[in-house]
Amino acid sequence: MDPAPQSHPILSYVLSRLPTLSKPRPAAGADFDIEQPPVHTPSPRSPSVGEFELVERMPGLRHASVLHAMTRAVADVSAARSALQELGPRPDHELIDSSRAVVAAAAAGDVAPRITEEDLEACRTVVRLEEAHDTYEALLQEAEERLEKVYRSAMEGRDLEEAEGKDESAAGADEVAVQEEVVAVLKQAQEGKPVESVLLVDRQLRYLPEAFGRILGLRVLDVSHNQLQVIPDAIGGLDHLEELRLASNALVSLPDTVGFLSNLKILNVSTNKLRTLPDSISKCRSLVELDASYNGLTYLPTNIGYELINLRKLWVHMNKLRSLPSSICEMQSLYLLDAHFNELCGLPSAIGKLSSLEILNLSSNFSDMKELPFSFGDLLNLREVDLSNNQIHALPDSFGRLDKLEKLNLEQNPLSMPPAEVVKEGVDAVKEYTSKRWLDALLEEEQRSMAAAAAESPQASTPKAWLARSVSWVSDVGGSLVGYVSGGQTKSEKDSILDQQF
Repeated sequence: MDPAPQSHPILSYVLSRLPTLSKPRPAAGADFDIEQPPVHTPSPRSPSVGEFELVERMPGLRHASVLHAMTRAVADVSAARSALQELGPRPDHELIDSSRAVVAAAAAGDVAPRITEEDLEACRTVVRLEEAHDTYEALLQEAEERLEKVYRSAMEGRDLEEAEGKDESAAGADEVAVQEEVVAVLKQAQEGKPVESVLLVDRQLRYLPEAFGRILGLRVLDVSHNQLQVIPDAIGGLDHLEELRLASNALVSLPDTVGFLSNLKILNVSTNKLRTLPDSISKCRSLVELDASYNGLTYLPTNIGYELINLRKLWVHMNKLRSLPSSICEMQSLYLLDAHFNELCGLPSAIGKLSSLEILNLSSNFSDMKELPFSFGDLLNLREVDLSNNQIHALPDSFGRLDKLEKLNLEQNPLSMPPAEVVKEGVDAVKEYTSKRWLDALLEEEQRSMAAAAAESPQASTPKAWLARSVSWVSDVGGSLVGYVSGGQTKSEKDSILDQQF
């Protein structure tokens, strides 16, 4: 962990005093790498000019408490990251779910006969590995939060203990005002007055009272931009709630009772510290919009797509998702899917079942996203697709079927198919190129089928039999070819041309 001093000057400064956490100085004459700058440990009696400048710009570094707290935070960050590297990648979340189910069944004495002891131990190993990842990632997150807090104190030039004292004093005054506002809302509800909307945005709210779950007529609850770490289980009692906005808080989890919100249409939990969503969220069958972006999600609930049949918009960008569950392909109403800036290794093979999808953003999955499934071409209503900043080498031939596609971003991909000159010509050129490849593949397959049929039965090669097969083949694929001939022809014109060829 040797950050560039331009990006993290304070961290680099501290690392220079922790030789055990830093990489050795490169050999003389070695190339300078800005991502791995040379480490130096100057004498306190003769600090370098750069360090004088750093301390002058950030006088908080003079305070012993700041440097000491920062040193401890850096050490914790380094230790947690090293442990995660030793553990290796996390198991796939669907494998985790199935392994947990097997282990739970074994504990209840209800294991299927086909599950051997060896298989059971393998499932236990998967569960233990996942729990170890959870533990070390929690430690890493806590250490990074402390480091960020120390950063702020150093930037403000305040002693850490002094800064904490002032922050607590200011927070106390704000909390009194917030509590008065909360009490007023609850009193209004207790008096029988209608309360359909509660807006407590940016109030430095630290907790949400259980009594909020008893405001029976509440339809909108917005407590975004606060300091909430927990949402009470009582939230599940809001039977009429339609909008729940919890964005920009410090939530590490959501209560399972969220699944009781059967009338919920909009749920925004973006910009929190969530690492999972509760499985019960699948019970919110009225959900139309779900925003879980800017969190630390590593997977989505396995069954999320089977019951959220009304979901129109799903934002899960800026997370750590390695895959999307196969059930997501059942979201027949999904109009927008934004999963950019994750760690996706691909898409479910049945992604083409999302017949209503019009906007799809899969950009910036970097080295992980390498290919698209063939069923991608079944997303016939797609209008906008962003695949930039990935490692996609080739688009599937079925891509040419996306007749409604208007916007396409393929930048920063090592594409060889279509070639660069085709991509530069725009989305229409890409569709034409891939559709031609698809048609050529279909013709080649038909020729192989005809040759195989002729070899099996001489009668199959007669003109009459050949014509019958050809007409049948055109009927199967003719609809998919519409739109790939010249753009000026209508559907009926193109169909008549195809009919004339046979």
